[in-house]
Amino acid sequence: MSDLTNLPSGATRSCIFATLATLIIAAAAPCVWSQVAQSPASPIAPAVAPDQPAAPPLSENPGLINEIGKLFKKSTSIFPALPSFKSPGQTIDDLNASAKGATDALPQLTTMVKGRMACPVAANGAPDCKTASDRLCQSKGFKEGKSLDTDAAQSCNPKALLSGRKPEEGDCKTENYVTRALCQ
Repeated sequence: MSDLTNLPSGATRSCIFATLATLIIAAAAPCVWSQVAQSPASPIAPAVAPDQPAAPPLSENPGLINEIGKLFKKSTSIFPALPSFKSPGQTIDDLNASAKGATDALPQLTTMVKGRMACPVAANGAPDCKTASDRLCQSKGFKEGKSLDTDAAQSCNPKALLSGRKPEEGDCKTENYVTRALCQ
């Protein structure tokens, strides 16, 4: 009963049968060609002289089964690029080694912290939130960090707001803040 559980699936069986049929046809083709080449050109065969010795017996059976056997013995000449398969143990060891290598390459980000740290303006005028995330993480006792979430707010000159007029372009500026960071 256990032998029946290890049978290949329908798709695998049909693939195996198709492969075997192709191999049989490929092996039979040289036999057919050799028989065609050996047939005489005229229907009358020349008579064999009686003083010639009989042909030596063939050491091989020139049938289809023999040709298929030769095909499998010399499979490297027909299929030179067949891959060599690894054992399941070697495959699992390779997977474990690659998984370990993949996790070693990841940065060791350990903790997410919340807070609010202003991003200073860089020389090009853009906010430098890397410095702000580093300062936020250092305030929580970590070495450095990467920003996860930022916030932007507009801060205006109080005189412009109290006068009752609409603030002009130079009265307000946008400030950026890091509110969450991954720290290590």
